[in-house]
Amino acid sequence: MTPNETLHGARAELIAAAQRSARWAAPFPPTDDGAHAASVLVLFGMLDSIPARTDELTVAADLDVLLQRRAATLSSHPGQVSFPGGRREEQDADAVATALREAEEETGLDPAGVEVLATLTELPLAASNHLVTPVLGWWRSPSRVVAVDHAETVEVFRVPVAHLLDPDIRFTSTISRMGRTWKGPAFDVDGTIVWGFTAMVLDALFDATGWTIPWDPTVERPVTV
Repeated sequence: MTPNETLHGARAELIAAAQRSARWAAPFPPTDDGAHAASVLVLFGMLDSIPARTDELTVAADLDVLLQRRAATLSSHPGQVSFPGGRREEQDADAVATALREAEEETGLDPAGVEVLATLTELPLAASNHLVTPVLGWWRSPSRVVAVDHAETVEVFRVPVAHLLDPDIRFTSTISRMGRTWKGPAFDVDGTIVWGFTAMVLDALFDATGWTIPWDPTVERPVTV
C-alpha cells in the first residue's frame, strides 16, 4: 500500500506531500553565500467546469494551478513561466506573507480566498541566487486574476492539472551555457513551455502526491532563454 492510498482527496494528498518536502531539495543546484529570501505561491483551485465537491471527493483531475509568464524585459528569468512570487521585503512577517503579497501585486488575486496548506522546504534558485520557499495554497474562493503590471508579468493563466500530468506534453529540457548542459523536467502547455525552477517544483510535487503518470524522460528538447 502506498502512503496516499489511505488519504481522501487531493487536498489531503497535497498536505501529505508537503510534510515530505525536505526530500525535494537535493536535486536543486545550490546557491552562493548571501542568497536572497523569496517565496512563491503554488496555488491549486477547482476547475470552473467542475461541480462543487467536498475536499474528500476532490481529485487531482478536478484542479488547476495558477501560473504566470514573466515579461521578456526583466533581468531575472525573462519570459519564463513562473509561480506568482518574489523577494521577501522588510514588512513581510514570514514566507507566507511574501507569497500572498507578491501574488496579489502580480495577479490581483484576493488573498482572503486562499487557504494556506503548508510551506515547503526552501529551495535554492541558483540562477538568481535566491532561497525560495514554496507556499502551498488551496483556492477556497477563486477571484479574478490578470497581469497587473505588464512591465513584470505579461500573462496570468490557470492550467488544468490533468493537462500537466499528460505524458504527451512532458519532456526533458536541455540548456547549454559556458560549455555545460543542464537538464530538467518540462511541460509544453499548448506551445507555452514550463521549465526550470517552476517545472522542477511541479514535477517533484506531482511525484510526492502520487499523481504523476509515467512519461518518457529520454525525450529531450532544447530551450532558449
